[in-house]
Parts: sequence; structure tokens; C-alpha cells
Amino acid sequence: MSEALFQIDPRDSVATALRDMAAGESALGVTLAAPVGKGHKVAVKPIQPGDPVLKFGFPIGKAKQAIAPGEHVHTHNVGTALQGGGSYRYAPGDAPEAAADAHSFLGYRRADGRVGTRNEIWIIPTVGCVGRTAQKIAEKAAARFAGQVDGIHAFAHPFGCSQLGDDLGGTRDILAALASHPNAGGVLILGLGCENNQTSKLIEGVTHPNLRTLGAQMASDEIEEGLALVAELVEAASQARREPAPLSELVLGVKCGGSDGFSGLTANPLVGRMSDAVTEAGGTAILTEIPEIFGAEQLLMDRATDEAVFGEIVALVNDFKAYFTRHGEPVSENPSPGNIAGGITTLEEKSLGAVQKAGHAIVTDVRHYGERVRTRGLTLLEAPGNDAVSSTALAAAGATAILFTTGRGTPLGFPVPTIKIASNSDLAARKPGWIDFDAGQVLEEGMDAARDALLDTICAIASGKETAAEKNGEREIAIWKRGVTL
Repeated sequence: MSEALFQIDPRDSVATALRDMAAGESALGVTLAAPVGKGHKVAVKPIQPGDPVLKFGFPIGKAKQAIAPGEHVHTHNVGTALQGGGSYRYAPGDAPEAAADAHSFLGYRRADGRVGTRNEIWIIPTVGCVGRTAQKIAEKAAARFAGQVDGIHAFAHPFGCSQLGDDLGGTRDILAALASHPNAGGVLILGLGCENNQTSKLIEGVTHPNLRTLGAQMASDEIEEGLALVAELVEAASQARREPAPLSELVLGVKCGGSDGFSGLTANPLVGRMSDAVTEAGGTAILTEIPEIFGAEQLLMDRATDEAVFGEIVALVNDFKAYFTRHGEPVSENPSPGNIAGGITTLEEKSLGAVQKAGHAIVTDVRHYGERVRTRGLTLLEAPGNDAVSSTALAAAGATAILFTTGRGTPLGFPVPTIKIASNSDLAARKPGWIDFDAGQVLEEGMDAARDALLDTICAIASGKETAAEKNGEREIAIWKRGVTL
């Protein structure tokens, strides 16, 4: 890019610095009054006290004071305009036209018609007490049955005991949904025996045909008995073979973690192109992190497939805001310190950048925490912004791959292939062991070229190529704890 400042929309009153800039430098017709860091904002128009500050063509907050062109725009002179609760209008726009895409991948078609991107054995403990036992079984089994399936993994967690009501129900729903996932060729449910989360109740929600259970308290040697059951699972799962599948069979979870000032310019809109490509082909995308759409929710509401779905989005957003206020927290308690250091000023700014991951797809359904997708198109899923909790919820909902954008970087990985997409080329260069794709190329090569390259990368990973997190053995789950503990 020839200019050091990038203005996203001609209506915007700010532009983003593409590199560190010194006082006195000029770009887009303004001269900087002070140094501005890469990813931070500069006023390109006069802004009066109380005026909305525009980025992406929408308000990201209100000016606390007069801001002259060339001044740094950040937390010192801009504040949030968000409030608890809200009323919304139903004003649907035109649906995007379906577009054929020749991309395909090699996946595992399951008996229920879904297509997995991996053929693994998953060991899921009902309770934290046997989490390490599950890991021991997985470690021994991975060595014993190497090469027969794509991997053997245990997903330890600290919950399942001393939980009540909806809190216990949320844990059970997440575990049952994971145990039904098409990326698992076989599943072992490992229980203790005395926990609230009883195996007999958990498996009522499991639909996997290749399922075994084991109660550790009743076993004479839980490790050896677990290995014997895994051997049975491997024998059945190893018969599966990859076969060609169209893009319409992908279920993409989209997520951002550790955003910076470039996330809304490069990585998030690029992932939006992926959401569009998959949904227009007849596939599914899942957007979550509900607190990180506050301030941008009307954009999604305008894309509701009908008035009923619109009402479900309104209820989901307002219920989540009420969750904050019940605990005495402001709904604008975001962005994080890392976000602010990267140039993001308010939650509205973060949200307007974050919802770009959904592209222009029509919202066809709303699902609550622990529920599974049931429609094609874009599903809005209830979960908080926390990386591990929301990514686990995406996997449980049925995502067969997660597109995870980041401006700060993280080594975390989750049950399904987690494709890390750097918002800037510096991060991609510094952390090649974490990052799978450099979206910084959008600024140099353009969005269309980056779109094609990322779609190729996704199809290669869906066909079996390991992500950085998979190479590093990063496989975690986290469960949203919302209730009392006994």
C-alpha cells in the first residue's frame, strides 16, 4: 500500500496506521500531531465533543473532546456509547446470490451423512477426577495404535461433579455433543462412578454409532480395560476412508482471539469471504462470542432469514447483556488490555471488526450453548468471548474446522483443526510455529488473491494436512461454568 494510513469507508472519520508513524508525517491529506503506533487510529476529519467516531462506516464510540485531523484517536479521547439492553428493528436486506465454487476436500462421510475432516478416537471423561486417567489411556493408545487412525486424544476438564441444574446440563450437553462429532471415528466415555454427571445420563444425548463406556471405580485396572475398549474403537474406525466432498459439506466455526488494529482490516474480512464461500455453496458457518457483537448486532439482525430468527437474535443479545448486568458488570467491559495495546479503543470497534468474520451470509438459525447446528447457512451460537470456551462450543456445535484470527498470537488448539490466521505479517513471521496463514498479505496482494490462497489452505487442512496446533499437540477443551458449586 502506498499510503501509511488506511481508511476503510469514505464516511469514516478515522484511518488506521499501517506502520509506526512519526509526528509530522503526512498521509491521506492529514499531518500527524504526535507519533502513532501501527494499528492505531488517526483522525482524518474534525470530530466535535459528543460526535460519533466512525470506522467501517459505523460508530465505534463517542468523542470525549474535540479531535482535530492528524490527532491520535484512542481511549484518551473516545469512549463507548453502549448501554445495557436495547430495542431493535427488523429491516431485512437482500440475500446474497448463491455462487458455485469448485473447491472440494477429502473427508470422512459418516453414516448420518455428515462429513468429518479427521478420523480420530476421542476419550471424553465425565468428570475432572478421571481427566488424567483419560490422558494416560490416550497416550498409551496413541503409541500402540499409531497410523491406524488420524489420532487418539483425551479431552480433560475440571467439571462434572458438584454441579447442579442448568450448570450441570451445560457440561453434559457440551460433552454429549463432542461425543457425537463427525471428526471422531470412535468415542470412549470414561466415568468415575459417583459423579453428578452420570455416564448413563450423558450417553442419552450421544448419537455416535462407535461408542464405548468405562466406569473407573468398577474396573480392576482402568488403564488396561480402557486400552482394550480403544482397540475395539480403532478396529471399527480404521475401516473409514477419505473421499471427495464438496465445499458444501464443510462446517466452519469462526473465531477471533487477541485482536489488534489490523484484525478488522485483514483477517476478519478475509474469514468473512470464507463464510460466504461455504454458505453460498450450501454449507454452514457458525459465529459465536456474543459479547463481541455488542454494538454491531443490528448488522446481523438485518440478515436474519425471517422475523422469527430476528427475534431469536434480539433475545440472545439482550439475554447476554442481562447476564453482564446481573453480575454488576458493564456490557462494554471489553476490549482486553492486549486489544487496547494493539489499537482497538471500544467494544463497538472490536465488534464491528469481529462480525466481519460472518461475511454477508444470511443468519438461518440461533442456537444456545451446548446445542448443535441444524441448518445450513450462518448459525449464531451462544457462548462468551473466551477463546477456549467459545472454540469448544463451536466444535461441540458441529464445526469440523475452526478459523481463528489473531493479531497477538496464541498456541491454543481445540478438538477440531484450528487454523490460526495472523492479521499482520509481523506476527506470522515471528510465530511460524503458531500461525497457519498470513492475512497481512491482504494489504499487499489484495483480498481476492488472499481469498483464493486461504480457501486452498482450508481445503488442504480439511483433507488431512496438520495445523500448527495439531503439530504442537495442542488439544484442549473448556466448559462455561455458570452456576453454583456444591
